[in-house]
Amino acid sequence: MNEFVKVATADELSDGGHLLVEIAGELIAVFRVSNDYYAIDDVCTHDGGPLVDGELNGHAVACPRHGAKFDIRTGAALSMPAIRSTRSHVVKVQDDSIFVKLSDGTSSGPTSFMKPASECCAPQASVVVTPETLLESVPTEVLESESLNSGKLCEDLVRELLKQVKDPELFVNVVDLGLIYAVTLLPSETPDGKQKVSVDMTMTSPACPAGPQLIGDTKRVVAAHPQVSGVEVRIVMDPPWTPDRMTEAAKDQLGIF
Repeated sequence: MNEFVKVATADELSDGGHLLVEIAGELIAVFRVSNDYYAIDDVCTHDGGPLVDGELNGHAVACPRHGAKFDIRTGAALSMPAIRSTRSHVVKVQDDSIFVKLSDGTSSGPTSFMKPASECCAPQASVVVTPETLLESVPTEVLESESLNSGKLCEDLVRELLKQVKDPELFVNVVDLGLIYAVTLLPSETPDGKQKVSVDMTMTSPACPAGPQLIGDTKRVVAAHPQVSGVEVRIVMDPPWTPDRMTEAAKDQLGIF
């Protein structure tokens, strides 16, 4: 069982101040708001960045790397690109000294903008499938894809195709997330007139675990167009991605206001 450990004296932290401490080999960020003290893991669950030097606004601290916000009282992730909470710890002040007791477990809590299981997995009423309803049962995404693949190849059409590629954690497409920096159609070098497509794409962090899947899906959906001879995906990290690159539709979907 973890015990309280003295990490600082109360006068070491002014209102709005922060302090990085190490307890049992773990880095902990300690914050003061008014006369209250809070402690969370110094780890952004998006890409492992530090939180202690992030901008503190009320009880929300923003990761200085990509802007993900966390509640210093609970560790809850308040905005993407973070979708999991970071650990919060118990703090007490005694005899003008600040004590922290590490919480058990890991940072894995869901964020408020994820749908609850009861909403996405509710029982569905049985449906009798008849020939007349077969077309209605075809997913809208499939119909849209077929329609796009019959259109004339151009940059705007490629971007529409790329809206079929969704981040596996956020469930928002890469175009609305602002991950697509450029789409280039190269001159045809084949008798059939097919063109090679080059896509400049970024990631929300250099070590984004979804990177390989996003690259593969990008190549797949673009290559499916009959006028495409090949697809090149270039990963571009300059300028780095920030939440400001998202469309209003993406912000609304993720509950960011």
